Amino acid sequence: MNSGTHWERVYRTSAAHDVSWYQAKPVLSLELIESAGLSLEASIIDVGGGAASLLDELLDRGYERLALVDVAESAVAAVQERLGDRGRGVEWLVADVTQWDPPHRWDLWHDRAAFHFQVDAAARQGYLHALEQGVARDGWAMIATFGPDGPARCSGLPVQRYSADELAATLGSRWKLQDTRTELHKTPAGKPQSFVFSLFSRSGQLDG
Repeated sequence: MNSGTHWERVYRTSAAHDVSWYQAKPVLSLELIESAGLSLEASIIDVGGGAASLLDELLDRGYERLALVDVAESAVAAVQERLGDRGRGVEWLVADVTQWDPPHRWDLWHDRAAFHFQVDAAARQGYLHALEQGVARDGWAMIATFGPDGPARCSGLPVQRYSADELAATLGSRWKLQDTRTELHKTPAGKPQSFVFSLFSRSGQLDG
């Protein structure tokens, strides 16, 4: 089963509030995005965001240049339906981020719980290529993964766990770790999951 097929099945058979990564409010994501000091005119993309509520919260705060990319078309459609007219200005993208050439660059790349599924070296490199091509000069990346003591599997798939320093080493020298937070997330079933949220600034260098 390929990545798109797997996640389509997940989102077609599970309500958004039933998946293990569900959050009623993405508190740490919002705190770290705000700590980047971006203006309300900044562009933000939620990568692998599924049916999460980050875009709702960013719209509430006055951000308008927003985008969502996910491999599951049904997840993107669910957010479109939920936002209705509020989502008219959102850029909706259906793509596998590990095989994606972003159409342009954003000021901030947000990813909660997508990168840690890239356990294959080729998939990781594909993701990192998209990250390099999808973030503006002097842009930001906020990436949350399972921490070193987090689960080894999620949604039936293996994951790669990271400390903030391990993630920084994986991203490479063009990215500077600016802030990191930990979170003990409770799934809808009440199981604890250890996450590490990390905010990176870009060095200003661009390829291409």
